[in-house]
Amino acid sequence: MRNVLIIDTSILCVYLGVPGKETCGSDNDKWDQKRVKARFQEEEKQSAMFILPLATIIETGNHIAQANSRRYEIAQAFADILVKVADGVIPWEIFTTQVGELWNSEQLKQLAAEWPTLASGKISIGDATIKSVAEYYAKASKTYQVEIFTGDGGLKAYEPAIPPSKRRSDAYGGKLRTKR
Repeated sequence: MRNVLIIDTSILCVYLGVPGKETCGSDNDKWDQKRVKARFQEEEKQSAMFILPLATIIETGNHIAQANSRRYEIAQAFADILVKVADGVIPWEIFTTQVGELWNSEQLKQLAAEWPTLASGKISIGDATIKSVAEYYAKASKTYQVEIFTGDGGLKAYEPAIPPSKRRSDAYGGKLRTKR
Protein backbone atom coordinates (compact mmCIF):
# COMPACT_ATOMS: atom_id res chain seq x y z
CA MET A 1 0.00 0.00 0.00
CA ARG A 2 1.43 3.37 -1.01
CA ASN A 3 1.48 6.11 1.61
CA VAL A 4 0.03 9.46 0.57
CA LEU A 5 0.97 12.46 2.72
CA ILE A 6 -1.35 15.42 2.42
CA ILE A 7 0.98 18.27 3.46
CA ASP A 8 -0.61 20.84 5.74
CA THR A 9 0.46 24.46 6.10
CA SER A 10 1.82 23.91 9.61
CA ILE A 11 4.32 21.30 8.39
CA LEU A 12 5.31 23.24 5.26
CA CYS A 13 5.95 26.39 7.32
CA VAL A 14 8.18 24.39 9.69
CA TYR A 15 9.99 22.82 6.73
CA LEU A 16 10.66 26.25 5.21
CA GLY A 17 11.60 27.83 8.56
CA VAL A 18 8.98 30.60 8.42
CA PRO A 19 9.68 32.97 11.36
CA GLY A 20 7.13 32.40 14.12
CA LYS A 21 6.15 29.05 12.57
CA GLU A 22 9.38 27.08 13.23
CA THR A 23 7.55 24.40 15.24
CA CYS A 24 4.06 22.93 15.30
CA GLY A 25 2.17 20.29 17.18
CA SER A 26 1.36 19.66 20.79
CA ASP A 27 3.92 19.64 23.58
CA ASN A 28 4.08 15.84 23.52
CA ASP A 29 4.29 15.65 19.71
CA LYS A 30 6.34 18.69 18.64
CA TRP A 31 7.53 18.99 15.02
CA ASP A 32 10.65 21.03 14.25
CA GLN A 33 12.52 21.41 10.96
CA LYS A 34 14.92 18.53 11.69
CA ARG A 35 12.07 16.13 12.47
CA VAL A 36 10.00 17.23 9.44
CA LYS A 37 12.97 16.82 7.08
CA ALA A 38 13.73 13.37 8.53
CA ARG A 39 10.12 12.32 8.00
CA PHE A 40 10.15 13.57 4.40
CA GLN A 41 13.39 11.68 3.73
CA GLU A 42 12.03 8.46 5.25
CA GLU A 43 8.77 8.72 3.32
CA GLU A 44 10.64 9.44 0.09
CA LYS A 45 12.68 6.25 0.59
CA GLN A 46 9.38 4.38 0.90
CA SER A 47 8.09 5.94 -2.36
CA ALA A 48 5.37 7.93 -0.64
CA MET A 49 3.38 10.46 -2.62
CA PHE A 50 3.50 14.03 -1.23
CA ILE A 51 0.42 16.11 -2.06
CA LEU A 52 0.30 19.92 -1.83
CA PRO A 53 -3.32 21.07 -1.66
CA LEU A 54 -4.05 24.51 -3.07
CA ALA A 55 -5.04 25.68 0.42
CA THR A 56 -1.58 24.75 1.74
CA ILE A 57 0.13 26.69 -1.04
CA ILE A 58 -1.99 29.80 -0.46
CA GLU A 59 -1.85 29.69 3.35
CA THR A 60 1.93 29.09 3.37
CA GLY A 61 2.43 31.98 0.97
CA ASN A 62 0.36 34.19 3.26
CA HIS A 63 2.44 33.22 6.31
CA ILE A 64 5.66 33.93 4.41
CA ALA A 65 4.42 37.34 3.27
CA GLN A 66 3.42 38.22 6.85
CA ALA A 67 6.66 37.00 8.46
CA ASN A 68 8.65 39.57 10.40
CA SER A 69 11.93 38.71 8.63
CA ARG A 70 13.53 36.74 5.79
CA ARG A 71 10.42 37.05 3.59
CA TYR A 72 12.32 37.18 0.29
CA GLU A 73 14.65 34.27 1.12
CA ILE A 74 11.84 32.01 2.32
CA ALA A 75 9.57 33.03 -0.57
CA GLN A 76 12.40 32.14 -2.96
CA ALA A 77 12.87 28.74 -1.27
CA PHE A 78 9.12 28.11 -1.56
CA ALA A 79 9.11 29.24 -5.19
CA ASP A 80 11.98 26.81 -5.86
CA ILE A 81 9.90 23.98 -4.38
CA LEU A 82 6.93 24.91 -6.56
CA VAL A 83 9.11 24.90 -9.70
CA LYS A 84 10.58 21.50 -8.73
CA VAL A 85 7.08 20.16 -8.16
CA ALA A 86 5.92 21.51 -11.52
CA ASP A 87 8.97 19.99 -13.25
CA GLY A 88 8.64 16.63 -11.45
CA VAL A 89 12.09 16.97 -9.86
CA ILE A 90 10.86 16.11 -6.35
CA PRO A 91 8.17 13.55 -5.43
CA TRP A 92 5.67 16.22 -4.38
CA GLU A 93 2.56 16.82 -6.41
CA ILE A 94 0.02 19.58 -6.67
CA PHE A 95 -3.47 18.19 -6.25
CA THR A 96 -4.46 18.92 -9.84
CA THR A 97 -7.98 17.50 -9.70
CA GLN A 98 -9.06 20.13 -7.17
CA VAL A 99 -10.94 22.25 -9.68
CA GLY A 100 -13.00 19.43 -11.17
CA GLU A 101 -13.39 17.28 -8.07
CA LEU A 102 -13.46 19.68 -5.12
CA TRP A 103 -14.50 23.04 -6.52
CA ASN A 104 -17.48 22.04 -8.65
CA SER A 105 -20.99 23.23 -7.76
CA GLU A 106 -21.96 20.13 -5.77
CA GLN A 107 -18.73 20.11 -3.78
CA LEU A 108 -19.05 23.81 -3.00
CA LYS A 109 -22.57 23.14 -1.70
CA GLN A 110 -21.25 20.28 0.42
CA LEU A 111 -18.47 22.51 1.78
CA ALA A 112 -21.05 25.19 2.55
CA ALA A 113 -23.19 22.64 4.41
CA GLU A 114 -20.29 21.15 6.42
CA TRP A 115 -18.08 24.14 7.12
CA PRO A 116 -20.13 26.01 9.74
CA THR A 117 -19.92 22.96 12.01
CA LEU A 118 -16.20 22.59 11.29
CA ALA A 119 -15.66 26.32 11.92
CA SER A 120 -17.37 26.03 15.30
CA GLY A 121 -14.67 23.45 16.09
CA LYS A 122 -11.95 25.90 14.92
CA ILE A 123 -11.33 24.16 11.57
CA SER A 124 -10.55 26.80 8.94
CA ILE A 125 -12.04 26.66 5.47
CA GLY A 126 -8.53 25.91 4.15
CA ASP A 127 -8.30 22.93 6.52
CA ALA A 128 -11.77 21.82 5.44
CA THR A 129 -10.53 21.65 1.85
CA ILE A 130 -7.37 19.78 2.96
CA LYS A 131 -9.71 17.29 4.69
CA SER A 132 -11.54 16.93 1.35
CA VAL A 133 -8.26 16.24 -0.49
CA ALA A 134 -7.44 13.48 2.02
CA GLU A 135 -10.92 11.98 1.60
CA TYR A 136 -10.52 12.11 -2.19
CA TYR A 137 -7.32 10.04 -2.06
CA ALA A 138 -8.77 7.63 0.51
CA LYS A 139 -11.72 6.93 -1.81
CA ALA A 140 -9.73 7.02 -5.05
CA SER A 141 -7.80 3.82 -4.57
CA LYS A 142 -7.45 0.95 -2.15
CA THR A 143 -3.69 1.11 -2.78
CA TYR A 144 -3.31 4.46 -0.98
CA GLN A 145 -2.92 4.87 2.75
CA VAL A 146 -3.69 8.54 3.35
CA GLU A 147 -2.25 10.67 6.13
CA ILE A 148 -2.75 14.36 6.74
CA PHE A 149 0.79 15.42 7.66
CA THR A 150 0.09 18.19 10.14
CA GLY A 151 0.93 19.47 13.57
CA ASP A 152 -2.70 20.53 14.01
CA GLY A 153 -4.51 18.00 16.19
CA GLY A 154 -7.90 19.35 15.14
CA LEU A 155 -7.19 18.76 11.45
CA LYS A 156 -5.45 15.42 12.16
CA ALA A 157 -8.69 14.19 13.75
CA TYR A 158 -10.32 14.38 10.29
CA GLU A 159 -7.74 12.09 8.67
CA PRO A 160 -9.27 9.07 6.91
CA ALA A 161 -9.29 6.04 9.22
CA ILE A 162 -6.46 3.53 9.00
CA PRO A 163 -7.71 -0.05 9.02
CA PRO A 164 -6.35 -1.84 12.14
CA SER A 165 -4.62 -4.51 10.02
CA LYS A 166 -2.51 -1.83 8.31
CA ARG A 167 -0.97 -0.23 11.41
CA ARG A 168 2.54 -0.54 12.82
CA SER A 169 4.59 1.35 15.38
CA ASP A 170 5.95 4.63 14.15
CA ALA A 171 9.53 5.77 14.61
CA TYR A 172 8.33 9.38 14.80
CA GLY A 173 7.23 9.66 18.39
CA GLY A 174 5.56 6.33 19.11
CA LYS A 175 2.42 7.08 17.11
CA LEU A 176 0.79 4.41 15.01
CA ARG A 177 0.99 4.54 11.25
CA THR A 178 0.66 2.31 8.23
CA LYS A 179 2.72 -0.60 7.05
CA ARG A 180 4.28 -0.21 3.67
